[in-house]
Amino acid sequence: MPGVSKSTVVGAAPEGARDPQSAARAVREMFTSIAPRYDLLNHVLSFNIDRMWWRRTARSFRHIVGRTDARVLDLCCGTGDMTFALRRQAGESSPKIVGADFSHAMLQRATAKSSAAPNGSAPGWIEADALNLPFPGGHFDLVTSAFGFRNLADYDAGLREIVRVLRPGGECGILDFGEPEGVMGALYRIYFKQVLPRVGTLISGVRGPYAYLPASVERFPPPQEMLARMKRAGFAEATWTPYTFGIAGLYRGKK
Repeated sequence: MPGVSKSTVVGAAPEGARDPQSAARAVREMFTSIAPRYDLLNHVLSFNIDRMWWRRTARSFRHIVGRTDARVLDLCCGTGDMTFALRRQAGESSPKIVGADFSHAMLQRATAKSSAAPNGSAPGWIEADALNLPFPGGHFDLVTSAFGFRNLADYDAGLREIVRVLRPGGECGILDFGEPEGVMGALYRIYFKQVLPRVGTLISGVRGPYAYLPASVERFPPPQEMLARMKRAGFAEATWTPYTFGIAGLYRGKK
């Protein structure tokens, strides 16, 4: 993102977006357009490594999801892969797990996937904006977001809303893409900017979202900047753990 300091970036900015409101509309429209092939493309384009990332993130919070009385919110849940990973990690316990997304088309697919779950074990689903959640303050023990936070129109507002709905001592986990360095970074950028958009467009039949993806990762604040934003938002503790050479990573915060 030449000429622009990432510290000044407010949030996602799809092509043609003029303000946070139009950015949010553009993101919703993009994800609605690719919903039918979303799961397939995630697995194909990541060589199935995405499944490992979800499992690893869910394991990081087993001390919370393993509690029967826990309340868990998975933000920007898409078709629910992170939500289901949390549910599987919970095992025999039955915490209240809710997936939230503002794309109705994505939630329809998440709900359809729930039909295979045993009675009483399926997560709940709610159509909601991550910047204006319909929950009272201090309601959740854990809030997660996997590859969705980067698409918010206002990162700082999103972090403040997560802090608001967390109880004191509650935890947050944001799993998202990064930009690795060195030889791996060079190979990654070739794949991410040249190969992935072409394959994604070919399979989905929609160009915009897969051209937007690498641009959104390039725009997203680097780890140290994100950690500083988390602390300004109200997290007493904030850490980042890289996954797979830094291609992805988990931001953790405690209120």
